[in-house]
Amino acid sequence: MYIHLLDDMMNPSLLPPLPCMCGTLRRASRALTQLYEDALRPLGLRATQFTILQALALAGEVTQGQLGSILAMDSTTLTRTLEIMIRRRWISRQRGQDRREWRLRLLKAGNAQLARATPHWEKVQAQLLAELGSDRWNNLMQLSNHVANAVTQEGVWS
Repeated sequence: MYIHLLDDMMNPSLLPPLPCMCGTLRRASRALTQLYEDALRPLGLRATQFTILQALALAGEVTQGQLGSILAMDSTTLTRTLEIMIRRRWISRQRGQDRREWRLRLLKAGNAQLARATPHWEKVQAQLLAELGSDRWNNLMQLSNHVANAVTQEGVWS
C-alpha cells in the first residue's frame, strides 16, 4: 500500500489515495467546498449558508433539530451559521409549541439571496457535471446520499 502511495505522490496530477474513508471524503468535501465558496463569495454567501437556504426552500418550515438532521450538521455549527442568517434577515426563528424548540423558515430576503446565488451555484454544478460525466455524477450523488444515510440513520455499529 505505501509503495503505491509513494508512486502516486510522485505524479503531480494525482492526489494520493488515502486509506481512510473519512479522510478521503473530507478531502473531497474540502475541495468541493472551496469551488462553491469561490463561486458564491461575490454575493457575500458561504456554501453552508447556501445549503441552508436550499434546504429551507425545499423543506418549508422545520425545527432546528430537523434541519440539523437533514444536513447532518452538529448543533453548535448550525446555531452559529443560523445566527448570521437571522441577523441578515434571510430566515426567521420562532419558538415552537415546546419552548425548547425553534422553528425556522425562509424570509423574503432569504428567497431573494437564494435566487441571486442559484445561477452561480448552477455554473459550478454544470462544470462538475462536465468534468465527471453524468454516470459518475449520478453514482457519486447516490453513493454520497447512501453513506450519509448509513452513518446518520441506520448507524454503522448496528
